[in-house]
Amino acid sequence: MKYESTDRPIGLTAPSGIDRAAHHRLDEAWLAAAWSHPTTRVFVVSGGQVLIDEPADSADGRTELVMTPAFEAPVTETHRYFLGTDAEGVSYFALQKDSLPGRMDQSARAAGLREAGLLLSPRDAGLMVHAVALENWQRLHRFCSRCGERTVIAAAGHIRRCQACGAEHYPRTDPAVIMLVTDEEDRALLGRQVHWPEGRFSTLAGFVEPGESIEQSVVREVFEEAGVTVGEVEYVASQPWPFPSSLMLGFFARATSSEITVDGEEIEEARWFSREDLKAAFESGEVLPPYGISIASRLIELWYGKPLPKPGDVL
Repeated sequence: MKYESTDRPIGLTAPSGIDRAAHHRLDEAWLAAAWSHPTTRVFVVSGGQVLIDEPADSADGRTELVMTPAFEAPVTETHRYFLGTDAEGVSYFALQKDSLPGRMDQSARAAGLREAGLLLSPRDAGLMVHAVALENWQRLHRFCSRCGERTVIAAAGHIRRCQACGAEHYPRTDPAVIMLVTDEEDRALLGRQVHWPEGRFSTLAGFVEPGESIEQSVVREVFEEAGVTVGEVEYVASQPWPFPSSLMLGFFARATSSEITVDGEEIEEARWFSREDLKAAFESGEVLPPYGISIASRLIELWYGKPLPKPGDVL
């Protein structure tokens, strides 16, 4: 099931150049010194969004994450997360706030990860995905799962401690499998979820269950969602996906049956596509490709042999 690469990286997986420097997270003196250093850069995350900017004087037209020196950052008592340092020794922090700050020049705008992840540099996208994941976890895990008391933030945003029972809680990552299934004719199985717009098709996906290997999860999910049995399973790549806390594990899978029976709960429609079928469906507008930032796009592209069309493309 090997397919030639289209030489495009998977979104949110390119090397960011940031060392997360986890050994500093419990060193309060070091963190205080880093925060007060004039080169330190800070940005705000709120509800999964940040401020991005497209400066007119940018040499390459690159969209940038709006960051400020620490002394210009909004005040927050506890929700300050250390994200790491770069090769030049610059430290980066994110601040979790109830709303994003305004900008005097009005040139910046709010954006979520699905949009900004495609526009930002690998460094800025890596910082943003780290911050969004921490913010999601912090907002959803304020109380101790052992005794129910409120927890406090520690380790520069990477631990929550219960002062009542002493339990420590760490950010959770839920493994999920996402797979491009092909049959003996090398057709691809694509499905449409019940809440997606008409024509939006993508790969099948689902969460890994307790006591289950990721390969077993691929087989189970494909059968549950589409009624198709799977034999060979081949790992391709992974992608952080903090919506709110997943790690997407990408696979190719070979079907051993072809009859489709959708579950009707998660998947409303599923179809086998040859490359010619998919090209014609794109051209007619019958099928809309998955969002470009998702690993689903890259799995389909590796099979399809070229980049998928983007919204607004003239085919």
